[in-house]
Amino acid sequence: MSNTSVDSTIAAQFEKIHSMVTAEFDVDESLLEHGIPTFYVRLRSDSKHAFTRLVRSLASINFTPLLRKKDGKNVLKVAPKPKIKPSRPIINIILLLATIITVFITGYILSLGFIEYGMNPWIGAASFALTLLGILGAHEMAHKLAADHHEMKATLPYFIPGPPFFGIGTFGAVIVQKETAPNRDALFDIGASGPIAGFIVAILVTAIGLSLSAVELMPDPAPTGLLPSSLLFSFLVESIVSIPGPGRYIILLHPVAFAGWIGMLITLLNLLPTGMLDGGHTLRSIISSDLSRTIFTIVSIIILFSAGQWLMLALVLFLSMYKHPGPLDDISRLSLSRKLISIALVLIFILCMFLPQQIIQEIFRLFGLF
Repeated sequence: MSNTSVDSTIAAQFEKIHSMVTAEFDVDESLLEHGIPTFYVRLRSDSKHAFTRLVRSLASINFTPLLRKKDGKNVLKVAPKPKIKPSRPIINIILLLATIITVFITGYILSLGFIEYGMNPWIGAASFALTLLGILGAHEMAHKLAADHHEMKATLPYFIPGPPFFGIGTFGAVIVQKETAPNRDALFDIGASGPIAGFIVAILVTAIGLSLSAVELMPDPAPTGLLPSSLLFSFLVESIVSIPGPGRYIILLHPVAFAGWIGMLITLLNLLPTGMLDGGHTLRSIISSDLSRTIFTIVSIIILFSAGQWLMLALVLFLSMYKHPGPLDDISRLSLSRKLISIALVLIFILCMFLPQQIIQEIFRLFGLF
């Protein structure tokens, strides 16, 4: 054991830490490196679970491990666990109430166009707010439940209010993870759970909303500002909306259907494989290479620029300035079942991606749909 600058507190704990590490790994060498307990270890057959057990045991003395590959060797470092600030639920409640108000106002404005179809704008506003916040809530609570499953501390969702007259009344919602994922499986689960949950809810509410939507003949000239569509949204439209006869028609989306459309857009944006977005988390759990992930970030930037998503583009550019920390155990591989789920995530991304209507119709014809 050697060291040039030993922290007395860590040195006093070194023997206890050493015994905890040797209980889970075969240690070739142990030392204090710049005051940090460092172990060169050989992995056992159950190293992924062994590391998780080590995380729990070290947490009891307020330390946390970090496992990395360096020069072909497995290096395990143990550092003092960062202090976790307690959450203040009152902030979550205030932001939620503010977001309910701004989204409700947006829903009321949207519902005014449906008065001639017998809609009460107050009911329309409530249905829009309930639907959109339900999608966002399902997305964020799935993250929270995944974090809880892996015994990681995370906050309840913070809903972010937005301007009701120039947007949808909200900038979304987030949870704050207060601990680093223990391994790639946990990092994947946290990243993938939100988009999957939000996607499922978005499909259900879109189907309900489309059944309540109105259909009108396309005016001449055609109106501007029509919403772009995706494969999935167009499929649901073709499956659910009844067209009264030949000709070109325009669908006036019920507020619930519009909330479902927004939910699919949120899913698409969150699955962009970059930074600290959900897609960035899942990509980091699969790929460690900085170069490969940089390429994915560049692709994401090009997609956002082409789509004119300036706010999201600014966020991605900001997030790209920071390197993803990865999981505590960056050596254990992602499980096969999660690799298969990653294929499903790619399919979800494709289904939610906005495409020209001509391409969507060609794909439908290719697969014999409609």
